[in-house]
Amino acid sequence: MERSFKKVIVVGAGPSGLLLCLLLAKHGIPVLLLEASDDLDDRPRAAIYGPPAIPDLKRAGILDEVRRQGMTAGTMAWWRMEDHSRLARLDGSVLDDVDGEDLRTTCLVLDQLDRLMLNEFLTKYRGEIKWNHKVVEVQQDDGAVWVEAETPDGRTRITGDYVVGCDGATSQVRKSLFDDFPGFTWDKQIVATNIYYDFESKFEAADSNFLIHENHFVMIAKITTDGLYRVTYGELPGLSWEEIKERQPEIFEKILPGHPKSNEYKLVSMAPYKMHQRCAPSFRVGRILLAADAAHLCNPWGGQGITGGFVDVGGLYECLAGIWDGKADDKILDLYSEKRIEKWKDIIDTVSQDNFRRVSDSASSTILERDPLLIECRKAENDKEKQKEMMLQSMQLRYDFTQHYTKG
Repeated sequence: MERSFKKVIVVGAGPSGLLLCLLLAKHGIPVLLLEASDDLDDRPRAAIYGPPAIPDLKRAGILDEVRRQGMTAGTMAWWRMEDHSRLARLDGSVLDDVDGEDLRTTCLVLDQLDRLMLNEFLTKYRGEIKWNHKVVEVQQDDGAVWVEAETPDGRTRITGDYVVGCDGATSQVRKSLFDDFPGFTWDKQIVATNIYYDFESKFEAADSNFLIHENHFVMIAKITTDGLYRVTYGELPGLSWEEIKERQPEIFEKILPGHPKSNEYKLVSMAPYKMHQRCAPSFRVGRILLAADAAHLCNPWGGQGITGGFVDVGGLYECLAGIWDGKADDKILDLYSEKRIEKWKDIIDTVSQDNFRRVSDSASSTILERDPLLIECRKAENDKEKQKEMMLQSMQLRYDFTQHYTKG
């Protein structure tokens, strides 16, 4: 069969770029991965992958191994910071059988997931990655697209049929298309840490916990079976990295259940982050495509960013596979841009903003009277079918592009 294209270039060996490469290579589509650094990023980042991402991890052939190395999350709960009293709770185990599929949220530290995907891509599917290739320019004409990359050996040009920017929030691929990245940056500082601490003896911890406070908002999520937790907390804006590190022990003693001294937990890693709500004007310009953080950003509360990024590349894979197999023409890529932007506007942006405003609410004593989600959670605490119905609403983030296959 004569193919309508020969090679896809993916820029960025982050989680979404790796997942896209794995999906394409598994389908037999030649793909080249370019990464600016000399190794994968090991900073504490996302670690929790919601139900909408599960089908894409499964069709990449890695879901079972992700769950073996990591864990499946069950419960989530919201708490008042002042007295650590519980406001509401949901049980994610109700998604263990949805029409025969286990859609429960899955956890694995992101650097481990990245290693797993990279290993599968390179060894099982003989994929190709070029390290130390910093893309600085992307251009195209009617017949091809090419990137200019800076390497230790000098500048080089690499040509393909499509370029997909999965190169994160500061994406050079996106900057080659647009001068602006519309949206806003929150006037808040957050710090993500990984720690070992016996939370379960300090309060009735769920797998994922949101402690509500105007300034000292916190997420505490168990991310490994051996007791590693992700703790993400609010900090004062404008501090230096040294000041953030210096203040961390005092803040943990103040905000964490049990008020631990620094010798009562093991701090594994930490990194500061700004929060953004932004979306590119289009995810497709000719042969150049955008996905995940290169295409859109949101705050991390509720995991909409990483989950949405995985769903992006799952949808883009369907489009490229349809073109490769002769079942669709490249107009389906315009539909990819249109539908994924709709999902960002209607779900990712809206839900993530609601999530952050909830966890940083200024009056947790009355939030149960005002917050629609918490009100519904309280009503559903003893109704598993209602909980299942609520949690399955997240699957609206997905879109089936195969329904637009028109050939073959």
